[in-house]
Amino acid sequence: MVNVPSPHEELALLDRELAWLDTRRTQLLARRAWLLGVVRGPMAGPSAGPATGPARAWAAGAPPMAGGGGGETSPRGVRDVLLTLGGVLLAVAAVAFTVVGWGRLGVGGRAAVLAVVTAGALGAPVLLLRRGLRATAEAVSAVGLVLTVLDAYALRQVPDLEVGALGYTAAASAVLAAGWAGYGAALGALRAPLPAAVALAQLPLPLFAAAVDPRPLTVAWALLATAAVDTGLALAGRLPMAVRVAACAGACATGGWAVLLAGGYAVVGTGAEPGVLLLVAGGLALAGAWRTPWGRTGWAVPAGVLLVAGAGALLRLVAPEGWAVAAWLPPAPALAAVAVRGGLPRAVARGLLWAAAGVQALLVAVWALPLVAAGLTGLRAQVPWAVVAVLVAVAVGAVPGRSLETRLGALAVGWLALVAVPSAAASPLWAALAWWLGVVAVFLAGAVRPGWLRYGVRVEEPAPGGAAPWWAPRTPEWVLGTAALAAAVGAALVAVGAAVPSPTAAVVALAVPAGLFAGAAVLLGPGGRQAVAAGAAVLAAAGAVAAGAWAAELPVHLTGLALLVVPAATAAVGALLRRRRPAVVVEAVGAGVAVVALGCAATDGAALALAPGLAGVVAAATAVRPERRPVAGYAAAALLVAATWVRLAVWGVSVPEAYTLPVAVPALAVGVLRRRRDPAASSWAAYGPGLALGLLPGLVAVWGEGGALRPLLLGVAALAVTLAGARLRLVAPLVLGGTVLALTALHELAPYVVQAVGALPRWAPPALAGALLLAVGATYERRLGEVRRMREALRRMG
Repeated sequence: MVNVPSPHEELALLDRELAWLDTRRTQLLARRAWLLGVVRGPMAGPSAGPATGPARAWAAGAPPMAGGGGGETSPRGVRDVLLTLGGVLLAVAAVAFTVVGWGRLGVGGRAAVLAVVTAGALGAPVLLLRRGLRATAEAVSAVGLVLTVLDAYALRQVPDLEVGALGYTAAASAVLAAGWAGYGAALGALRAPLPAAVALAQLPLPLFAAAVDPRPLTVAWALLATAAVDTGLALAGRLPMAVRVAACAGACATGGWAVLLAGGYAVVGTGAEPGVLLLVAGGLALAGAWRTPWGRTGWAVPAGVLLVAGAGALLRLVAPEGWAVAAWLPPAPALAAVAVRGGLPRAVARGLLWAAAGVQALLVAVWALPLVAAGLTGLRAQVPWAVVAVLVAVAVGAVPGRSLETRLGALAVGWLALVAVPSAAASPLWAALAWWLGVVAVFLAGAVRPGWLRYGVRVEEPAPGGAAPWWAPRTPEWVLGTAALAAAVGAALVAVGAAVPSPTAAVVALAVPAGLFAGAAVLLGPGGRQAVAAGAAVLAAAGAVAAGAWAAELPVHLTGLALLVVPAATAAVGALLRRRRPAVVVEAVGAGVAVVALGCAATDGAALALAPGLAGVVAAATAVRPERRPVAGYAAAALLVAATWVRLAVWGVSVPEAYTLPVAVPALAVGVLRRRRDPAASSWAAYGPGLALGLLPGLVAVWGEGGALRPLLLGVAALAVTLAGARLRLVAPLVLGGTVLALTALHELAPYVVQAVGALPRWAPPALAGALLLAVGATYERRLGEVRRMREALRRMG
């Protein structure tokens, strides 16, 4: 009689069979990728098959390691690292020879050494390029460029050379830039000389201007001229992309410095020259925005800002006294009109309009700053009622306007008038606080129900068969609601600033807005405004907790512990909201409050040991949710480990192994379990963290302290790890164990090594190491070329 399994037993049997098939498929893919790597060589490309992850590394020529622990870098990456390190070490050795060991040679010896070494470094790339060693030629040419700079430095040390430092540096940089450009043009296969020449060409004009006329504005004109040349190079389509990128970076750097210098003088009002310089800089940026094929809006925004700033700086010279800020206002609307109706390219016009709107908003804010400051100074500075009346009249007069821009202006001016009322009335603190909190509530109501703010606003409809103008907004309710929310946040900040002198008033000024913003977040629909309101509520609640601790005269470390209530609450709210956008904002702000709390708790050892543990518990509770597990899980582990380490430090434990081994052993156990479940997992991912925690702190302690027992125990442990890695063919234990073992042995032999190396010049060891690395890199590149040619030959044969 046949025994038919139950559905549960059959399902378990199928799961086991599928798991076995997945494991077998992974093994076969790995073997196939390795065989392809053997057949096609280390440069096998995309045709190596569908292998991914460690299999792709095996396909690149690395031998298969047990469990998937193969090499995690490509042959080209190894070559580049060797050549880069070799070039850097040779450059360091050259600098050390020039600066430190220079005085041991006479003038003739110096000239001969520099001439021979520089000529050899600049001529070697020609031979290397003929042999197809392009990467090695790049590294050697970079060393040659550094040597030319050292030649210029050495020439400056000639005693009879009577030239000023700035003038000599300007001339030398100009000659070197021209020489590098010619060298790069002659050897077109090299990529570094031309961008390096462009970078060095930023110096001659400004340095020459500083040597001739040290006035800052003269230097600013030279910087602007350099930026103009850079802009022309950046827009030249025939030049290599690396040269154009270097020119663009140079234009931003030199033009930025010129604008900063001119802007400083324009603010203090020292004549028309700063304004003219800003206008020229704006025209240059606008020309770049007009001609560039990419990023037109990004270029047009600073161009518009500079044009408005330059025109305002000139108008300020003829403005009456007391109207300095108002003189900057007219150019912004004029620029906006040109952007909208001037027939400019769409992207350029958008950038100019954004710049005009931003500058105008900033100027209005600066003009209104005294009104807000009157409220922030304890109501001692009184604003005349006439100013408030003018603001109210302007706001009321703008309300009947049908355009969205007019309604936004009315909203901004009305906010200024409402904020200034307590200052004009010289109200006491609590009356002013109640007024400002009422303003917060009113604007939050406008943010929740923006329909009454939009009443009467018309939006330009698209013409039949066409589209609406790009500047015409399509969602006025969203725009007005966002503006009302921003006004509510501003009023809350004013209230908090005025309540700072009184702890009790500060608690009220923060707790009430916290409740108001929380209620607005509940009533607002899903979207960005709801997330902003929720984040503001969390910040206000955290401030209320801190103000309450201040009112109770708690020490700073206890205030930090009290603040941990906020991230605990935000974690609970995030669990309720799940994947909604406000949940991310609420939890992110709560995490920021937790960081502040840890900083406050750091003033006391016991509190610092307790605070990370509490924060770790909150993070662990958050990690229960699958969508937060990748981030919260690591944070919980780090916080709990930090709490353990701080507690050990408070108890006076100074042995680093007491901190690291309790974490390293479980980490290694987790790595073993992971390798059993996923044989293709890399040994670096499985064992790397545990081995690093177990070995590296002890290595640091060995090099930082004396003693004989710790080096012996660390060496034995490193030897065991190295042997285990060699036996199991795992890269992470082999590399980490071998490195720690070698460094530990080097520490024991360090006194003898120092004694031997001390007999050599200081530049000799890095020079020898750099030459060795360059030779190894060149050999490596040549072998790669041979493998590539063999692969091409086999491909042609087959």
